[in-house]
Amino acid sequence: MSPLLELHNLHVSYGGIQALQSINLAVSAGEVVTLIGANGAGKTTTLRAISRLVQARTGSITYNGRDITRARPDEVVRLGIAQSPEGRRMLARQSVLDNLRLGAYTRRDRAGIEADVAQQFKRFPRLAERRTQLAGTLSGGEQQMLAIARALMSRPRLLLLDEPSLGLAPLVAREIFAIIDELRAAGVTILLVEQNAGLALQHATRGYVLEAGQLTIEGPAQALLNDERVRRAYLG
Repeated sequence: MSPLLELHNLHVSYGGIQALQSINLAVSAGEVVTLIGANGAGKTTTLRAISRLVQARTGSITYNGRDITRARPDEVVRLGIAQSPEGRRMLARQSVLDNLRLGAYTRRDRAGIEADVAQQFKRFPRLAERRTQLAGTLSGGEQQMLAIARALMSRPRLLLLDEPSLGLAPLVAREIFAIIDELRAAGVTILLVEQNAGLALQHATRGYVLEAGQLTIEGPAQALLNDERVRRAYLG
């Protein structure tokens, strides 16, 4: 069976700087695949290329058997890919409820949207308690929950998570990763970018290591946890 997502020989440049070089990566339905690496390695650029927020110079991106290398960002969302961005990117002066409804901007099924709002409030009870509160007044953990819930409002088959534990206390980060486990159990496929390599690999099925825009190591998550090179560079 072919992967749900496949990057083939992907190159991305910013001006004269080569951000990604010859990236070959695959994610199968039902997996949690993590992309780990140092700051500036190209992890966020990889997600932004898949979401079509940055242009690929060469190579291809295939999703569910369809070439999306030149697709528009809104078309990518309609096809079933959603991204929870680094830094959460809330509409700070809008309510939790309004932020959730914004996540369904490509949809027109009003009853379905409201049913999904109710489902997210069930999944994230803390957000339900704060439904009328301005997003900018939430704690960091609550904002991260809202960012994930907002991405889920487009009903994605593939969820791109960019640094979900960034800036969070360890206890709150583990709460976020428990939610990632629940999403995987519910059938959501996840490509996860995460600075905390140990935590990411504990919750992933497979992983890739990205260094200076190139993939250097890949394999089952448990194998990467035990890999001496990964342990030395990323696991302390």
